[in-house]
Amino acid sequence: MDDRQEPKGIVLTEAQKKSRRERSIAIALALGILVVLFFAVTIVKGPGVLVRPM
Repeated sequence: MDDRQEPKGIVLTEAQKKSRRERSIAIALALGILVVLFFAVTIVKGPGVLVRPM
């Protein structure tokens, strides 16, 4: 019997894998920048940001 099995699903080329990795890194960086931006705005506004009329 042959122990090698055909891969199931889509098999990506090396160029596609590289492109996917670069895109994932770009999305992670953008998300990280947004988190830092929101944190910085919260710190700059001070504790008054939590005291607001309901």
